[in-house]
Amino acid sequence: MGGERWERPARPGRPVRAGLVLAGCAVALCCVGVAGLALWNVQVIWRADGPVRDTADGFLRELTAGDTDAAYERLCADTRTRWSRIGFDRWVRTPPEVTGYRVLDVSVSTRDGRPHGTVTARLDRASGVAEERRLSVVRDGDDWRVCGDPY
Repeated sequence: MGGERWERPARPGRPVRAGLVLAGCAVALCCVGVAGLALWNVQVIWRADGPVRDTADGFLRELTAGDTDAAYERLCADTRTRWSRIGFDRWVRTPPEVTGYRVLDVSVSTRDGRPHGTVTARLDRASGVAEERRLSVVRDGDDWRVCGDPY
């Protein structure tokens, strides 16, 4: 028996297996990220429903009470650039004035990563006519504001 020693032949590297493992980890990480983003969106929307309703309710309550100054303060900056305080007051007081309201629906979604609400309300007019209106409610700084032509 000669002095030859048997050695196991070297195994070639397994780049395919390593690549698949890395790809699997990357896909799992992406899935976790997407799930986290979806959860964040759901939480933002869920938490926004109450403030959106409160903003629209306060706005409509102030309009029916004739407090147009307070209602004007609930308008977003963009809408206030299009309506002066005096013009808004005249517009609101144009007959038939709103005498009552009821919030019918509140929906919140995200647009471009920002929450946006739509409030559907039934407005009762002094003439006896009732109409449905949609108020757009947006995040303006730390507050929620009615935006667009809400009335």
